[in-house]
Amino acid sequence: MKAVIAIDSFKGSLSSVLAANAVSEGIKAVFPKAQTVISPLADGGEGTVQALVDCFGGELRTVKVHGPLDTPVDATYGVIRRTNTAIIEMAAASGITLIDKSDRNPLFTSTYGVGELIADAIEQGCRNFIVGVGGSATNDGGVGMLSALGVQFLDVDGLPVRSGAIGLRDIVKINTNNTVLNLDKCHFSVACDVKNVLCGENGCSAVFGPQKGATPQMIADMDRWLSHYAHLTKAILPLSDATLEGSGAAGGLGFAFTSYLGAELRSGIELVMQITELEKHIIDADVVITGEGRLDAQSCMGKAPVGVAALAKKHGKPVIAFSGCIGNGAESCNQHGIDAYFPILPAPCTVEQAMEENTAYKNLKSTAEQAFRLFKTALACKNI
Repeated sequence: MKAVIAIDSFKGSLSSVLAANAVSEGIKAVFPKAQTVISPLADGGEGTVQALVDCFGGELRTVKVHGPLDTPVDATYGVIRRTNTAIIEMAAASGITLIDKSDRNPLFTSTYGVGELIADAIEQGCRNFIVGVGGSATNDGGVGMLSALGVQFLDVDGLPVRSGAIGLRDIVKINTNNTVLNLDKCHFSVACDVKNVLCGENGCSAVFGPQKGATPQMIADMDRWLSHYAHLTKAILPLSDATLEGSGAAGGLGFAFTSYLGAELRSGIELVMQITELEKHIIDADVVITGEGRLDAQSCMGKAPVGVAALAKKHGKPVIAFSGCIGNGAESCNQHGIDAYFPILPAPCTVEQAMEENTAYKNLKSTAEQAFRLFKTALACKNI
């Protein structure tokens, strides 16, 4: 029997690879000769760096950069030397979790640190970039990132504009002639699962501004400033498109990537599945296993397990999912390719106890074993 295991991390508990190892052990307790193929999984958000580094034998690199409020933070990204590829989660440098709730204000949060990570990776020889843009604290249109890469955003006096969305207000000239060495040789794939455009009622300011600390007045101002920024960009980069789906991702970072860096915006799970060549492993599999820390109705909205299930169903494969817990609407996963799902908690306990690494590993292994005992029984009933 060949089982392909593509399971997302159980955030705060098990990495994608650790979770897959637990499932593999559970399967082999029932089918000792089973071939288990582990394909690390992520959706472009938290855990993507670790999953792809594990998959390709890469390394983690930590550098000090400017955080969202310009204070120093240690940000980690992945490097795969054999393909000169960097894997970056923008939240590592400019994420909302890096700021106390009381300090959130998108007028002053910047993506400068994301640019610093890219610049460092270029110096390390990277020319291919996979960037996840979820979890941002910013609404600066990516101006901070671009500034760190040498693009100049100047005010009426010819001086660099202020950091954060407030700086968009004062841009009168954009100069792209002094970017960092070798930036023009780089290719960017951006994991982006939001469809929002840059401006308007479906733009980044209106939709995501409130969770980043924006007031109604800030939202109106930032939307107007982003429109002005897009107009100036269009004048020097005619192919830029502020109406492109995903251009509003991460407070307009999607617009900066596509307009200035020629990036391709991709569904996070589809991008990761392509990079890890998951489909190639699934084609001759007998069963596919997936899952994540919590399965609920939102799992059907572009999350990793349903993406895996869709790919498996393309080839007619049965799909089993495991999760740390089950939330409202989890049964809808059965309508999206997951044939059966199993929560792993054997008894009531605290969240802290459930998320302890050794406990989660043991529970996942045990649940996988029992699920595959049932699977073995079903096979026997069919005389397979």
